[in-house]
Amino acid sequence: MKALSPDLQAHLDEGTTTLAWCWRILRADGVTFGFTDHDLTLRFDGTDFEPESGLTASEVRSGSDLSVDAQDAEGVLTSDRISETDILDGRWDNAEVEVWRVNWADTAQRVLMRRGAIGQIRRGRLAFVAEVRSLAHTLSQTVGRTFQATCDADLGDTRCGIDLEDPAYKGTGAVLDVLRDRTFTASGLGSFTSGWFTFGTVKWTSGANAGRRAEVIAHDVADGIGVLTLLEAPVRSIAESDGFTIRAGCDKRMETCGMKFSNTANFRGFPHIPGQDAVLRYATKDGGHEGAVL
Repeated sequence: MKALSPDLQAHLDEGTTTLAWCWRILRADGVTFGFTDHDLTLRFDGTDFEPESGLTASEVRSGSDLSVDAQDAEGVLTSDRISETDILDGRWDNAEVEVWRVNWADTAQRVLMRRGAIGQIRRGRLAFVAEVRSLAHTLSQTVGRTFQATCDADLGDTRCGIDLEDPAYKGTGAVLDVLRDRTFTASGLGSFTSGWFTFGTVKWTSGANAGRRAEVIAHDVADGIGVLTLLEAPVRSIAESDGFTIRAGCDKRMETCGMKFSNTANFRGFPHIPGQDAVLRYATKDGGHEGAVL
């Protein structure tokens, strides 16, 4: 149940209202945006709510169970602060959202209708529909460990213990030549062996992708020059001289943990857990019951 201020309640009791929807969005990069379906800029709590931004609210869908309540914010890409490139780049994914009902004649009269996060964004040539999910969506996320043969820790986290700031696991470089949309040669990596950065991460320090991260799917060395292939092509094109910081990768196998990182004591997998072929095994008098592949 919403608690309304006496002034807002009195305004609603008048019968004729001057109400507008306002959305405040906080992206993961710390940038705050305000939008409203009113035709003038509204201001409160230090945020300017941009008018006629193309956002219109759908009905609010909610229930008394633990299902995820949702509301759609639908509109046209008219705001200069919303770009299709940013949407494709994931900058709006899971952004925090506040949905307000505001008296545009007196913004002190307002009520917070819901909090949530940006969910699915459906794009067209000129329009988008952004789903605003309620906080209940966090209850559907898987929590806990996964029992598997490979390690379930993230390389460099507290469970793993590897210091990725160590020069042995970290390099800096710049793009020399773009071979394909996600493959390029790079300077500064000549001292690292081929495959050292496979499954690692690149963080761009300059260029159109500055501040973004990407996963490395392949690392080769040819004539002392590093060749990197990313898992996915960046939304913004890679260009010559773009700078980056790169960190080593791990394929999550126990052998790699020991040989590459000397970190077997912190291995978080279960290398001897039976595989799917265990259901095909049968008893024999010659043994073969120690868990090895038949």
